[in-house]
Amino acid sequence: MSQSTFAQAVLTPEEVWAALDVLCDPEIPVVTLREMGILREVHVRQGRVEVVITPTYSGCPAMGQIHDDILSTLRALGTQAQVTTQLAPAWTTDWMTSQARDKLRAYGIAPPAPCGRPDPARLGQSSVVMQFAHQAVAREVVPCPRCGSDDTTETSHFGSTACKSLHKCLACLEPFDYFKPY
Repeated sequence: MSQSTFAQAVLTPEEVWAALDVLCDPEIPVVTLREMGILREVHVRQGRVEVVITPTYSGCPAMGQIHDDILSTLRALGTQAQVTTQLAPAWTTDWMTSQARDKLRAYGIAPPAPCGRPDPARLGQSSVVMQFAHQAVAREVVPCPRCGSDDTTETSHFGSTACKSLHKCLACLEPFDYFKPY
């Protein structure tokens, strides 16, 4: 019996990044994993590739698909790879690129405010204050990604996925997802 050997391609970190740059988020196919900040690091040591990913939130159901997509992409280039899931530091919406935010908006999803906090400039100008049991509570303004109106309301804290909430624009009457900031 003869034993066949598998000649593994040796890739540079730049080649790995370039190959992975085409992989999109399975739940939001208009943004790449890199634009979302899910792809954290690429290591190539002694010809072995390791890709480090961080889920957008604990228990994200897309992580299995992301893991498989990374391995499949690198196998197609003739190299074996390992995918490591890193939970700390926890992913934050601040890791999203400005391109990801623009693509979300164009796709009909309102992008998150930076760092999970409302934009102070917007709060000072156009926040809505609601009264609950004699206590004023400021509500973050979520502009409609379709018409740009600030006249929107949250209809459900959970949208099409757990990382998004469902909103409705009271100007154009269209529903839309809002990517929750955290």
